[in-house]
Amino acid sequence: MFNYFKESYNELVNKVTWPTFRQLQSSTVVVMVASVIFALVVLAMDLSFENLMGAIYKTLGNLGR
Repeated sequence: MFNYFKESYNELVNKVTWPTFRQLQSSTVVVMVASVIFALVVLAMDLSFENLMGAIYKTLGNLGR
């Protein structure tokens, strides 16, 4: 068990390439913009489906009268 932690520490310190702060900021901005775009697409799909289903229910409701 001790050997596992020792090798894990060694790998994290000596073998992993960590991004610079500038690269980290850039990646964060890309993820945030992509998340907002994805959320807007889901919102548009949700509103479209809600309006479509409302129109269908309204049409079917009027057929029974």
